[in-house]
Amino acid sequence: MSKVVELKQRGSRASLREAMGSRTLIRLWREDREAASFSGYVAGMGREFFLFWTVGDYIGFDGLYALRYRDVSSIEAPDKSAGFLEKALALRQITPSWPAEFRLDDVESVITDAAREAPVVGVHVDSEGDDEVCYIGRLLGFEGDGFLIQEISPDAQWMGEPSSFGFDEVSAIGFASPYHSMLAEVAGTPPQGLRAFSRDRGGLS
Repeated sequence: MSKVVELKQRGSRASLREAMGSRTLIRLWREDREAASFSGYVAGMGREFFLFWTVGDYIGFDGLYALRYRDVSSIEAPDKSAGFLEKALALRQITPSWPAEFRLDDVESVITDAAREAPVVGVHVDSEGDDEVCYIGRLLGFEGDGFLIQEISPDAQWMGEPSSFGFDEVSAIGFASPYHSMLAEVAGTPPQGLRAFSRDRGGLS
Protein backbone atom coordinates (compact mmCIF):
# COMPACT_ATOMS: atom_id res chain seq x y z
CA MET A 1 0.00 0.00 0.00
CA SER A 2 1.36 3.41 -0.95
CA LYS A 3 1.50 6.19 1.58
CA VAL A 4 1.84 9.92 0.95
CA VAL A 5 4.09 11.47 3.59
CA GLU A 6 3.95 15.24 4.12
CA LEU A 7 7.46 16.52 4.73
CA LYS A 8 7.06 20.11 5.84
CA GLN A 9 7.93 19.21 9.41
CA ARG A 10 9.92 16.00 9.46
CA GLY A 11 12.18 16.61 6.45
CA SER A 12 12.80 14.46 3.41
CA ARG A 13 16.18 12.77 3.93
CA ALA A 14 14.99 9.77 5.93
CA SER A 15 12.20 8.91 3.48
CA LEU A 16 14.48 9.32 0.47
CA ARG A 17 17.26 7.26 2.05
CA GLU A 18 14.78 4.47 2.79
CA ALA A 19 13.50 4.55 -0.81
CA MET A 20 17.05 4.45 -2.17
CA GLY A 21 18.01 1.52 0.03
CA SER A 22 14.96 -0.53 -0.97
CA ARG A 23 15.06 0.65 -4.61
CA THR A 24 11.41 1.65 -4.34
CA LEU A 25 9.77 3.55 -7.19
CA ILE A 26 8.31 6.65 -5.57
CA ARG A 27 6.49 9.84 -6.52
CA LEU A 28 7.45 13.20 -5.06
CA TRP A 29 6.12 16.73 -5.14
CA ARG A 30 7.84 20.13 -4.94
CA GLU A 31 4.76 22.26 -4.42
CA ASP A 32 6.59 25.56 -3.95
CA ARG A 33 8.52 25.04 -7.20
CA GLU A 34 6.08 23.45 -9.66
CA ALA A 35 2.66 21.86 -9.89
CA ALA A 36 3.86 18.67 -11.56
CA SER A 37 5.25 15.67 -9.69
CA PHE A 38 8.25 13.40 -10.33
CA SER A 39 8.06 9.60 -10.42
CA GLY A 40 11.15 7.41 -10.31
CA TYR A 41 14.06 6.12 -8.23
CA VAL A 42 16.41 7.83 -5.79
CA ALA A 43 19.82 7.37 -7.42
CA GLY A 44 22.09 9.11 -4.93
CA MET A 45 22.19 11.42 -1.93
CA GLY A 46 24.54 14.21 -0.92
CA ARG A 47 24.66 17.03 1.58
CA GLU A 48 22.37 19.47 -0.27
CA PHE A 49 20.98 17.54 -3.24
CA PHE A 50 19.76 14.05 -4.16
CA LEU A 51 19.78 12.47 -7.62
CA PHE A 52 16.48 11.22 -9.08
CA TRP A 53 16.04 8.89 -12.09
CA THR A 54 12.67 9.87 -13.55
CA VAL A 55 9.94 8.06 -15.47
CA GLY A 56 8.00 10.13 -18.02
CA ASP A 57 4.26 10.05 -18.66
CA TYR A 58 4.99 8.13 -21.87
CA ILE A 59 6.51 5.33 -19.71
CA GLY A 60 10.19 5.79 -20.43
CA PHE A 61 13.35 7.34 -19.02
CA ASP A 62 12.79 11.08 -18.64
CA GLY A 63 16.16 12.26 -17.37
CA LEU A 64 18.19 12.56 -14.19
CA TYR A 65 17.58 15.46 -11.83
CA ALA A 66 19.56 16.74 -8.89
CA LEU A 67 16.94 18.18 -6.54
CA ARG A 68 17.23 20.04 -3.25
CA TYR A 69 15.94 18.27 -0.17
CA ARG A 70 14.27 21.42 1.11
CA ASP A 71 12.05 21.70 -1.96
CA VAL A 72 10.40 18.29 -1.50
CA SER A 73 6.95 18.79 0.02
CA SER A 74 5.62 15.20 0.02
CA ILE A 75 6.50 11.68 -1.05
CA GLU A 76 4.30 8.76 -2.06
CA ALA A 77 6.15 5.50 -1.35
CA PRO A 78 5.72 3.41 -3.31
CA ASP A 79 4.17 5.36 -6.18
CA LYS A 80 0.56 4.12 -6.41
CA SER A 81 1.28 3.11 -10.02
CA ALA A 82 4.64 1.49 -9.23
CA GLY A 83 3.51 -2.02 -10.16
CA PHE A 84 2.30 -0.93 -13.59
CA LEU A 85 5.28 1.36 -14.23
CA GLU A 86 7.86 -1.29 -13.36
CA LYS A 87 6.17 -3.90 -15.54
CA ALA A 88 5.92 -1.40 -18.41
CA LEU A 89 9.61 -0.49 -18.11
CA ALA A 90 10.52 -4.18 -18.12
CA LEU A 91 8.40 -4.81 -21.24
CA ARG A 92 10.21 -1.97 -22.96
CA GLN A 93 13.54 -3.37 -21.76
CA ILE A 94 14.37 -0.17 -19.88
CA THR A 95 16.60 -0.83 -16.89
CA PRO A 96 17.04 2.13 -14.54
CA SER A 97 20.73 3.04 -14.29
CA TRP A 98 22.77 6.06 -13.26
CA PRO A 99 26.36 7.18 -12.69
CA ALA A 100 28.20 5.13 -10.08
CA GLU A 101 29.77 8.31 -8.74
CA PHE A 102 28.00 11.65 -8.78
CA ARG A 103 28.73 14.42 -6.29
CA LEU A 104 25.68 16.05 -4.70
CA ASP A 105 27.04 18.23 -1.92
CA ASP A 106 26.74 21.62 -3.66
CA VAL A 107 25.77 23.25 -6.96
CA GLU A 108 29.33 23.44 -8.27
CA SER A 109 29.83 19.69 -7.81
CA VAL A 110 26.43 18.85 -9.29
CA ILE A 111 26.80 20.87 -12.48
CA THR A 112 30.41 19.75 -12.97
CA ASP A 113 29.44 16.08 -12.83
CA ALA A 114 26.29 16.64 -14.91
CA ALA A 115 28.41 18.28 -17.63
CA ARG A 116 30.69 15.25 -17.63
CA GLU A 117 27.69 12.97 -18.19
CA ALA A 118 25.85 14.90 -20.91
CA PRO A 119 26.56 17.53 -23.57
CA VAL A 120 23.94 19.94 -22.19
CA VAL A 121 22.32 20.49 -18.81
CA GLY A 122 19.07 22.04 -17.65
CA VAL A 123 19.61 24.75 -15.03
CA HIS A 124 16.48 25.38 -12.94
CA VAL A 125 16.52 28.68 -11.06
CA ASP A 126 14.31 30.29 -8.47
CA SER A 127 12.07 33.01 -9.88
CA GLU A 128 9.87 35.75 -8.47
CA GLY A 129 6.81 33.90 -9.83
CA ASP A 130 5.24 30.69 -8.64
CA ASP A 131 7.37 28.29 -10.71
CA GLU A 132 11.08 27.96 -11.29
CA VAL A 133 12.56 28.75 -14.72
CA CYS A 134 14.75 26.33 -16.71
CA TYR A 135 17.63 27.27 -19.03
CA ILE A 136 19.36 24.61 -21.14
CA GLY A 137 22.91 24.79 -22.43
CA ARG A 138 26.50 23.61 -22.17
CA LEU A 139 28.73 24.45 -19.23
CA LEU A 140 31.49 26.92 -20.10
CA GLY A 141 33.17 27.38 -16.74
CA PHE A 142 33.05 29.05 -13.34
CA GLU A 143 33.54 32.57 -12.06
CA GLY A 144 33.23 33.81 -8.49
CA ASP A 145 30.14 32.35 -6.82
CA GLY A 146 28.60 31.06 -10.01
CA PHE A 147 29.05 29.56 -13.45
CA LEU A 148 28.58 30.26 -17.15
CA ILE A 149 26.63 28.32 -19.76
CA GLN A 150 26.05 28.77 -23.47
CA GLU A 151 22.30 28.48 -23.83
CA ILE A 152 20.29 26.73 -26.52
CA SER A 153 17.02 28.44 -27.41
CA PRO A 154 13.73 26.46 -27.49
CA ASP A 155 14.08 26.27 -31.29
CA ALA A 156 17.57 24.72 -30.96
CA GLN A 157 19.74 27.76 -31.71
CA TRP A 158 22.99 28.32 -29.82
CA MET A 159 23.18 31.73 -28.16
CA GLY A 160 26.19 33.88 -29.05
CA GLU A 161 26.88 35.18 -25.54
CA PRO A 162 27.34 33.25 -22.27
CA SER A 163 24.70 33.36 -19.52
CA SER A 164 25.77 33.57 -15.88
CA PHE A 165 24.09 32.01 -12.85
CA GLY A 166 24.81 32.31 -9.16
CA PHE A 167 25.14 29.10 -7.17
CA ASP A 168 22.56 30.34 -4.68
CA GLU A 169 19.80 30.79 -7.29
CA VAL A 170 19.89 27.22 -8.62
CA SER A 171 17.10 24.95 -7.38
CA ALA A 172 17.74 21.89 -9.59
CA ILE A 173 19.97 20.53 -12.35
CA GLY A 174 18.62 18.14 -15.01
CA PHE A 175 20.43 16.21 -17.70
CA ALA A 176 20.18 13.29 -20.16
CA SER A 177 16.43 13.56 -20.74
CA PRO A 178 15.11 12.88 -24.26
CA TYR A 179 14.35 16.59 -24.60
CA HIS A 180 17.83 17.68 -23.47
CA SER A 181 19.45 15.18 -25.83
CA MET A 182 17.32 16.04 -28.85
CA LEU A 183 17.76 19.77 -28.35
CA ALA A 184 21.55 19.32 -28.39
CA GLU A 185 21.36 17.01 -31.41
CA VAL A 186 19.24 19.42 -33.45
CA ALA A 187 21.39 22.41 -32.43
CA GLY A 188 24.51 20.62 -33.63
CA THR A 189 28.07 21.79 -33.08
CA PRO A 190 28.25 25.05 -31.11
CA PRO A 191 29.66 28.04 -32.99
CA GLN A 192 33.31 28.90 -32.45
CA GLY A 193 34.30 31.61 -30.03
CA LEU A 194 33.24 30.40 -26.58
CA ARG A 195 35.52 28.00 -24.76
CA ALA A 196 33.70 24.93 -23.44
CA PHE A 197 33.94 22.91 -20.28
CA SER A 198 36.05 19.79 -20.83
CA ARG A 199 34.40 16.63 -19.51
CA ASP A 200 37.73 14.79 -19.80
CA ARG A 201 39.91 17.25 -17.91
CA GLY A 202 37.31 18.83 -15.67
CA GLY A 203 38.00 22.38 -16.83
CA LEU A 204 37.92 24.74 -19.77
CA SER A 205 39.18 23.68 -23.17
